[in-house]
Amino acid sequence: MGSKFSLEGGMIPRTVKRMFDQRSEPRHNAGSQTAVLGFRGRNHVVRLLNISPSGVMAVFQLTPHIGEEISLQMLDQGQVYGHVMWVRDGRIGISFAAPLE
Repeated sequence: MGSKFSLEGGMIPRTVKRMFDQRSEPRHNAGSQTAVLGFRGRNHVVRLLNISPSGVMAVFQLTPHIGEEISLQMLDQGQVYGHVMWVRDGRIGISFAAPLE
């Protein structure tokens, strides 16, 4: 079940460049890796931009709701589940339900 609210990049302008990376774990460039994103009963091929044990950033032109549940079929990890954390400029952030090993 998804939320009716989403964060679209145009809603909150960032006027100050982020000075510190406050992420709790490093992200790794995913290169040209693709995955199959299960979203609202349909499958979509997406390009992964970066990946960490707890989530990914992917190129996805549709606009899911923040908190919406998805599945992601990745070549190295198999099927993982998660939810949408943010949406901006044709990209989405996905937090995995369980960390990757």
